[in-house]
Amino acid sequence: MPEQTSSIISKVWSLCNPLRDDGVSYGDYLEQLTYLIFLKMSDEYSKPPYKKDTGIPVGYTWQDMNSLKGAKLEEQYKNTLEKLGEQSGLLGQIFKQATNKISNAAILYRVVQMIDKEKWVSMSSDVKGEIYEGLLQKNAEDIKSGAGQYFTPRPLIKAMVKCLRPEPGKTIADPCCGSGGFFLAAQEFLTDPDNYTLSREDKQFLKNETFYGNELVRNTFKMALMNLYLHNIGDIYGKVPVTLGDALLTDPGYRVDYVLTNPPFGKKSSISVTNEDGEEEDEELVYNRQDFWTTSSNKQLNFIQHINTILAASGRAAVVVPDNVLFEGGAGEIIRQKLLHTCDLHTILRLPTGIFYKPGVKANVIFYDKKPASPEMQTKDIWIYDFRTNIHFTLKQHPMTDADLLDFTQCYHPENRHERTETWSEENPDGRWRKFSVEEILKRDKTSLDIFWIKDKSLADLDSLPDPDVLAADIIENLQSAMDSFNELMLTLNEHKN
Repeated sequence: MPEQTSSIISKVWSLCNPLRDDGVSYGDYLEQLTYLIFLKMSDEYSKPPYKKDTGIPVGYTWQDMNSLKGAKLEEQYKNTLEKLGEQSGLLGQIFKQATNKISNAAILYRVVQMIDKEKWVSMSSDVKGEIYEGLLQKNAEDIKSGAGQYFTPRPLIKAMVKCLRPEPGKTIADPCCGSGGFFLAAQEFLTDPDNYTLSREDKQFLKNETFYGNELVRNTFKMALMNLYLHNIGDIYGKVPVTLGDALLTDPGYRVDYVLTNPPFGKKSSISVTNEDGEEEDEELVYNRQDFWTTSSNKQLNFIQHINTILAASGRAAVVVPDNVLFEGGAGEIIRQKLLHTCDLHTILRLPTGIFYKPGVKANVIFYDKKPASPEMQTKDIWIYDFRTNIHFTLKQHPMTDADLLDFTQCYHPENRHERTETWSEENPDGRWRKFSVEEILKRDKTSLDIFWIKDKSLADLDSLPDPDVLAADIIENLQSAMDSFNELMLTLNEHKN
């Protein structure tokens, strides 16, 4: 990380402890930073050499607030948030329902002065983006807040983008985009001169027309908008690339060339989805999606169906799914069979444990290409890369890196995936890259795609246990999690006593 970026992240995050002492969570702090940095950047854009009409109403600019202290600062900040939330476009989307969560006026003053000293507009989008991404990661590390569920490991995102190889002038969707990680990785890939040389039209399309996002949680939605804006995606008063709401509610009408996404963890939805007329006795509200293959209350299965709808006729997808999507019966089996018939489900990456902020998650990435309607089975072979058996990471002591996924991306062969070679063989039973014909898959119980073949050393003798460093890291992480939970419980008990 560049020294300038690291230094600013340290400054921005240095006020976290006093804020925590004052009852402000990581997520609330990040939300307030979003508002304040946006205001400061708008102020910079209004001055030479930019002289832009930023749309900030008179009396509610950064200059109207940055010299105030105490109760006057609090009142002005409160009124500014309310006023800006009434505006249209991206401005109104970011500030809608915004409230001041920093009740300590002295700390609010320190945050304002810290932001005021930096020249945000003159920083490159790379630097600004890395600052915000750094803050998002720190927020995700706060396991108690649950923010990590919106944060997909960046090495995994980059590998998925590298495999899909999105092209300039084509559209990309993420129907549960979190803070926008997939979009940023796609942008980085598309602007890399080793991949493409973009024309002026390509750059404009990338900024304003490429991305279609959806996010259910309002605060995360705001962070996504700010994150994209800092990376030069979208325009303050133009088209908003991300919409707020439940992506599963309806067919949005658009069709895209690529979908890159990590649907939210958790099996059940509070709403079932049905593709036929009728009533759901167990649910108060039902999505009536005639475009879906089957009815399910499983969120991941519904997202698979939704993705099938929004993909163009030759669209391509890379989707993170939990293990149950690969083996669950009923609706799960129906959806797997439909995918095999209507799409070329050509690759599965079995992911290791210890890479997500939610403990115990067992997940995979499925890669598939949608095909025009045909009575023929579109999937011929499924290639599986077992990156889980005998592999384990931890978030702090042994995090997954880009290098860890290099062998997979080489096996995937993004340049021409029809030129693949297995690393597994009878002579090399521990090879991680293996091909299965669709006929083999269809013979399996429930058309299960939950396939392993490498011997699990943890089930063998003690001599085959993981390295002591890995075991120690696991123990430390579990103890730390237990201590965090205990401290949280003690704080709650003390609050009740008081």
